[in-house]
Amino acid sequence: MISLTTRFKIILSVLAVILLTGSFILYRNGNNPDSKNEILIKALMQGLNSGHYQPEKVDDSFSKKVFNLYLQRLDYNKKFLLESDVQQLRQYETAIDDELRQGSFKFFDLSADLIEQRMKESQAYYKEILAKPFDFTVEEQIELDGEKLPFAKTKEELKEAWRKQLKYQTLVRLVSMQEDQQKALEKDPKAKQKTFEELEKEAREKVNKTYEDLYQRLAQINRDDRRATYINAVTNVYDPHTGYFPPKAKADFDINFTGRLEGIGASLQEKDGQIRVMEIVPGSPSYLQGELKPGDAIQKVAQGAEDPVLVEGMRIDDAIQLIRGKKGTEVRLTVKKPDGSTKVIPIIRDVIVFEETYAQSALIEDKDKIGYIKLPGFYADFENKNGRFSGADVKQEVEKLKSAGMKGLILDLRNNGGGSLADAVEMAGLFIEQGPVVQVKTASGKAVVLDDRDTQVQYGGPLVIMVNSNSASASEILAAAMQDYKRAVIVGSPTFGKGTVQQFFELDEALPAQFNPYKPFGALKLTTQKFYRINGGTTQLRGVMPDVNLPDAYAYLEFGEKEQDYALPFDEIAPAKYKSWNGGKLNVAQVKTNSQKRVAKNESFQLIKQSAERLKKQADNTTRSLQIEKYKAEEKKAEAEAKRLEEAQKQLPVLNVKRLQQDLQALGSDTAKLARNKEFIKSLEQDVYLEEAVAIIQEDLK
Repeated sequence: MISLTTRFKIILSVLAVILLTGSFILYRNGNNPDSKNEILIKALMQGLNSGHYQPEKVDDSFSKKVFNLYLQRLDYNKKFLLESDVQQLRQYETAIDDELRQGSFKFFDLSADLIEQRMKESQAYYKEILAKPFDFTVEEQIELDGEKLPFAKTKEELKEAWRKQLKYQTLVRLVSMQEDQQKALEKDPKAKQKTFEELEKEAREKVNKTYEDLYQRLAQINRDDRRATYINAVTNVYDPHTGYFPPKAKADFDINFTGRLEGIGASLQEKDGQIRVMEIVPGSPSYLQGELKPGDAIQKVAQGAEDPVLVEGMRIDDAIQLIRGKKGTEVRLTVKKPDGSTKVIPIIRDVIVFEETYAQSALIEDKDKIGYIKLPGFYADFENKNGRFSGADVKQEVEKLKSAGMKGLILDLRNNGGGSLADAVEMAGLFIEQGPVVQVKTASGKAVVLDDRDTQVQYGGPLVIMVNSNSASASEILAAAMQDYKRAVIVGSPTFGKGTVQQFFELDEALPAQFNPYKPFGALKLTTQKFYRINGGTTQLRGVMPDVNLPDAYAYLEFGEKEQDYALPFDEIAPAKYKSWNGGKLNVAQVKTNSQKRVAKNESFQLIKQSAERLKKQADNTTRSLQIEKYKAEEKKAEAEAKRLEEAQKQLPVLNVKRLQQDLQALGSDTAKLARNKEFIKSLEQDVYLEEAVAIIQEDLK
């Protein structure tokens, strides 16, 4: 059986023969951009239709999907194109499939011409509008959700949309400057005080500078950059994780993947004209700082105390360059949270603290001794002979906790984005005798069962696995297997729902030597496999539903695989042969009932429920007042609600959490390690979710 990589190369070699012997003319000097683009799109389409797990039928329906996705990304906030421009583009709505087969870019070229023309025209709008003071006593509102906005019918309508946007951004700056001035006066009554008019003018000047920088960057976007956006609208109709990486973007990905770059440690994605946080790297500055979360949209980036740079609408590689920097320097990110609120997050750039990426354990001394293991990711270092593997590390932590007398174990997979599948399988084997752990299905339809073949059970006592909406991939595989075996109680909130596997294919390696004059072409990331539980259901889209579902502040917000455009569907295959765990006596239905009673009496959980409802209400309300006093009142109310929850968290009952003696000795006198250990313990002591997990374990020990 040939590998997918070999099959991919064979298919592109056949395509090469077709191109070289047909009507296509190969320019040996490699300087004909139309020829290169034709090769690129035909190679990509061949790769997609032959290598993808679930290839799309490229027809008029497919064409409409590409059109709508591309239009959304071309002008998400509807501040450039007119309705007449969209109608002009719409003539290609059902023709994109034909263009892809022909290697044509007529639709793309028209869209690029239009957006470049409208961007140039809009440059005059912000300069004219920001030249005059705004009247913030007028009662008017702005809609902040681009999806709810229509395209302007006339240039006058478009200019009015720009006026409201610029007024809102000036208002936000102005109120922030007023607050800073008030704080300065409270510290020093003699501090210089500026008038409202002076602050308003300064706020407009700052917004103007932001747009000057933005348009300088927009001017640097070339046709190849725009073409990559268009091509990814094509690939993302197959599924959100399949994509085209131009040569420079692939190089950036490779740097990020190594984890060696000094920066903040966040995986970013360009979506709907915004730079969104997809994943936080364990042990990174963002991870340790704690405020940046998956789902946040980065709006501005500031170097320390300098003025922030607007990154909305920016190419993702340019945004990354602003966020990266030398170790020890500060970057301030202005982010829009999923609930619609805005927050400035300061992060000190650093290299990844690798100790924080590894499994860590602690002992919770309650009525009984409860072991706790935090696993940030399913890491595996295949390059290093003495490298660390998460499966082996968790096994070691379990042994240490058993030696310390633990009676129950909590494995924390919250915010664990996954990683090594082999380690997830090995980890499952620590808690069961033997048997299947996960099924992996390829495009050919054949499912391969990955088993734990070791009959030894390292730990057979009560087990709780903690998950949340950021638990993905390998985390979901382990949690699902333990749930199917009835080996553990899964506690928390529904997981992310990513049940697919991706593979990179370098186009330069796949295309034969005849195309060397046109290289480099970049790479194609393809979804090639899908995960299935041993009960036959996939973790794709639905994720893992906890046995005990706890209140979550983000429960009602749009997050997870199900919110991605064109995500692959949930489906089922034949279940694997397995026997449920017979070593436990826990009644999960009773555990759930008892947990609900405790949660109903727990003030912190009730506040979290209220917070979830408030966040949902805020997220749904995407309009903001442009009248300064009303705007201030809205922000003050939201801030008061957020502080109320923070204060409640401080009043939580404190769990008695200790590190094992050998772990404390390993810290030595390293002040940085000691400080991180102190934070680690503190975060566990006041964790209301962990408190409930302990209560569930105690039920099993009665």
